[in-house]
Amino acid sequence: MMRTQILKLAAACAALGSLAAATPAFAQDEEAEEAEGPITISGGIALVSDYRFRGVSLSDKDFAVQPTLTVKHDSGLYLGVWGSNIADNAGDDLEIDIFGGFSGGDTVTYDIGATYYIYPGVSSFNYVELTGKLGTTVGPLTIGGQLSYVPSQDNTADTDNIYVATNAAIGIPNTPVTLTASVGYEDGFFGNEKLDWSLGASASFSGFTLGVSYVDTDRRSTFAFGDSKATAVFTLSYAF
Repeated sequence: MMRTQILKLAAACAALGSLAAATPAFAQDEEAEEAEGPITISGGIALVSDYRFRGVSLSDKDFAVQPTLTVKHDSGLYLGVWGSNIADNAGDDLEIDIFGGFSGGDTVTYDIGATYYIYPGVSSFNYVELTGKLGTTVGPLTIGGQLSYVPSQDNTADTDNIYVATNAAIGIPNTPVTLTASVGYEDGFFGNEKLDWSLGASASFSGFTLGVSYVDTDRRSTFAFGDSKATAVFTLSYAF
């Protein structure tokens, strides 16, 4: 089953790569880039011990494989695809996210975009989310914030959803280690006044990143989704 899921995810990324060859599009946060003219293509793959989305396990506390591919134009426009295996979802254990937007900025960075969450075989779960992000860097410290909004849609029972979060990362001088933290608040269809938070550390070397984070929420179950008990999530990823 896992091999089939990986092949499906790889096919989705390959499809976007074909689209990128004909369209001036772009990239997501913290991905290695290989510039060629006005268009940059970046991507990678991650293996996580548990797919946690805003504190909630969507893989039923099991491992997940998560490839991604992004194409960015030097104007700031970008388009990408990300995928993951998830827990049993009416027979098709797969999530594919197609995202795009516009990013830029120097002292203060910004990113305005949208994500379409797709669940093949269960289209009634698909939905669109709009997101705005701001960030800045002061010495080794990077801080940011985001506001995500899911407008009322048929697939959200005509109810909207809002998610507000802040995050910080600080690199330890003269080491490959980065410490991270985040706090988020969600209210609406996917979470009724729910808080989630995480603390983590990662180390990067030769394109690989090895990380661990403590993830928790103030709820022990959220909506109809998976487990939200506190856990440690381990990640091994490679970016190009």
